[in-house]
Parts: sequence; structure tokens; C-alpha cells
Amino acid sequence: MIKRIPVSALKVGMYITDLNNDWIPHNSQRRRGVIKRDETIEKIRKMGVQFVYIDVEKGKDSQDSETAAEVDSRNEAELQNAGELKPGIKPRVPLSEEMVNALGIHTEAQDLVNSFMHSAKLGTPVDVAPIHKLADELQSSVTRNANALSCLGRIREKDNYLLEHSVNLSVLMTVFGQYRKLSADVMHQIVMGALLHDLGKILTPDEVLHKPGRLSPQEYEVMKLHARHSRDILAATEGIGELTVITAAQHHERMDGSGYPEGLKGDEISVYGRMVAIADVYDAITADRVYHKGMTPSQGLKKLLEWSGDHLDPALVRQFIRCLGLYPVGSLVLLDSGRLGVVVEINEEDQRLPVVRVMYHTKFRMPITVTTIDLSKAGNQDRILRAVDPEQYKIDVRPFLS
Repeated sequence: MIKRIPVSALKVGMYITDLNNDWIPHNSQRRRGVIKRDETIEKIRKMGVQFVYIDVEKGKDSQDSETAAEVDSRNEAELQNAGELKPGIKPRVPLSEEMVNALGIHTEAQDLVNSFMHSAKLGTPVDVAPIHKLADELQSSVTRNANALSCLGRIREKDNYLLEHSVNLSVLMTVFGQYRKLSADVMHQIVMGALLHDLGKILTPDEVLHKPGRLSPQEYEVMKLHARHSRDILAATEGIGELTVITAAQHHERMDGSGYPEGLKGDEISVYGRMVAIADVYDAITADRVYHKGMTPSQGLKKLLEWSGDHLDPALVRQFIRCLGLYPVGSLVLLDSGRLGVVVEINEEDQRLPVVRVMYHTKFRMPITVTTIDLSKAGNQDRILRAVDPEQYKIDVRPFLS
């Protein structure tokens, strides 16, 4: 049986199944195994980890514990609670219409960020005007229909994580900022910060940045320097605003001071730093990477709730969930009818009734004709039972999003 225990209850002889520390960027610690030394427990404490998961059938048990099922049930209840309010961003144009614009913007964004990073690495003069224009285009697309760029954010290649993460983070920050009704200037600057938040990685040695295995403690310290490098490069770049620098500099800071580069705590972190930290963690944990299988969108939201307070701002986490919806675009959901569908558009009036694209019947265990269904339409009796993991049914959701 898998249980969750506080780190204070961790003992030699326990078998860890999950360090529960994916909120730590570039986390490369060994995740499973028997605790053999007290020194290992101390290292886990120093990382800022508050709770870990153990398998009591493979190691010692603890009285100070709760089952993983109990934790998930509580997180699910909190997720439903956090998602009670309307998303608050109403599409102005149909999804099919905006997808054409969004595809061009998404491609342009990757090319521009790549070009910007390449120029900065070579030390050649950088023209920020195209990035400013791109930030405006991203905001305009999200205003027209946020689901379009959100769809594209789920169609990613694991080998191109760095660029796609930067673009998707800018989309998430645009959606988040619009939900919070930030001013146009503030929105523009934080979207720029999201696009360029990983710029400092141009100074990270390739053998560390692209290492397929776990980073050594020394390599991890080198990797952590990228946030400071991003701050310094942007601060020295003409045409970059103060909030852009702050957003990029603080995306790895954590509420309990366990983040970097400055180890800021609570309100020492700007609200924009706390916002981008949430969006950054969510995108990272839901993305497939060479060394990491991404969580489902719903699992990702529940983890944000589990890590809020200690690591992430709890009030902002709940706002983030409301603006993405209970079932974010790209979620695979099981319907009452037994059909599986991918969420392609959230419902601005009722988060429980998104637009889904069905393609598989679980009762007959076979693919079915792909059909798009608006669960909110009169006469439709189908409802979502729960979000499911695509791996369970060996389904790749990406082809059904475009």
C-alpha cells in the first residue's frame, strides 16, 4: 500500500516510491528505493520536501500517514471546490477560426525565441521589437479564443521541450493575466518575461543542459544559475521592462524560501513571480520529456493544490485552476456513456460541461467515429464522470486536438 508521510516521520528502512518534489525544477534525485542512511533523510529535508510517498509492503510503515487514495480524494474535492467559479474569459470567435491564427503565432513564437537565444549566445545585438510584437499577438489570440493556443500547447515534442515550454508558459501567463484583469502594460511585460524566462540557459554548459541522466549535486548547482543569468541578460537588454526582468528572475522562487536564485519567501516574491512559478510548475509536470512522463492536466492541477502553501501561493493556485477549468484543454475524460473524449474547449458558463472530441468506447473496447460534442447543448444527456490517464487506454490525445 502506498502512503503519504511527513518528512519528519521518514526513517531508515522505509521504501520511497515518490519524493513528491516535482515542484523543484530540473529535479533529478533518485525517486525510488529503500532509505539506508540518515544522511539521505537529511538531504531530502534540505530540498524543502514536506511530504513523501512510501510503499509499506516494501519497507517500514509509519503511524503518521494517510493513504495515497485518501490524499487523492482530498485533492479531487479541493479541485472541484477551486473550480466552482466560471473561468471568466469568454471566446469572441469560434475555436476553428482562431486555430488558423494560433498555429501561425505558435510557430512564429518558437522561431523568434530560438533566434533571440541564439543571438544572445553569440553576443550579437538583439532586436527586441519582434518579441514585443509577438507578445501582443499572443494576447490578442487569447482574447479571441484562449482554447486555440491552449490546444497547441498540448501538442508537443519531448525533444523540443525548452522552446515549447517557453511558448506555452507565455500562453498560460496570458490566460492567467487576463483572468486576473491585469492592465495591458503589465500583461505585456509578464508575457515577455514568460517567453524569455529560460534565456539564461544559453550560459549553461551543454553537457549539463542536455544531460539525459540525473544531474550530480554540482551539476544541479550549475543548472540553477540560469535564473540569475536570465535576470542579468534581460536587465542589460535595451527595451526590456522591469516586470519582464522580475518575471523571468523569480520563476523558480518558492513560498517557503526553498527556491532560487535568491531564496525569497512569501511576499518577498512579487505577485508576478508567484504567478509564473505556478504556471511554470504546471507546464513542466504535465509535459512529456526525455526523462519524464508528464502527468495528465487534472493530475497536474491536483498537485498544484497539494504543493500550495509551502511552495506555491494557495490563493493564486485556485485562481489558476479557475481560469484553466476543471478539465483543461487536452484532458482525456470518461463520459457516462462509456465514451472517452478529449477536452478541446472549456465552457465559460459551467466548467463541468466542456466541448469534447470522442473517439473510443470503453464498454466495447474499440475506437469509434470521431465526433465533437458540446456537453452544454440542450438535449445532450452525457456528462463527465472523471478525468482519466491516456496511458490507461494507450491513447495519444494530440491528434484529436488539431
